[in-house]
Amino acid sequence: MRHSIAGRSTIAGTNVRPQFSLYGTASFGARIREIAIFNTTSTAFAAAVARLTAATGQGAGLTEVAHDINPPQCTGFAGHTADGTIGGVGRQVSIGAAIGSGFVWTFGDNGLVIPVGTANGVGIIIPTGSGQIVDYYLEWEE
Repeated sequence: MRHSIAGRSTIAGTNVRPQFSLYGTASFGARIREIAIFNTTSTAFAAAVARLTAATGQGAGLTEVAHDINPPQCTGFAGHTADGTIGGVGRQVSIGAAIGSGFVWTFGDNGLVIPVGTANGVGIIIPTGSGQIVDYYLEWEE
């Protein structure tokens, strides 16, 4: 069952403060299929997909959208309000210095797995320090 979150980041993320994230629940994990970010400013920055290993500093809850009749179980969060626990960076890109410049990560047949558990998540961080406000979406299956 496919689901998504989307929006404009509420913070300019850092190397330990995700711009947005998706977490598993006590009963559900996820297979991320696609993550996209797009610059809303004219300043270049780096962005990375990171594993999150604790539910620390999660921002406001996002509205998860079902692409079919089953409601989503995993939970999306807007910009984190405190430093998170980064478990490692899987992919990193440079985002150009133009409004609308962006990148779409795709994750193949098996997806990028978020295991079952409320401490398990994936988010976008800014590995070089501080980033910019971005538009984004994240699509997953449960």
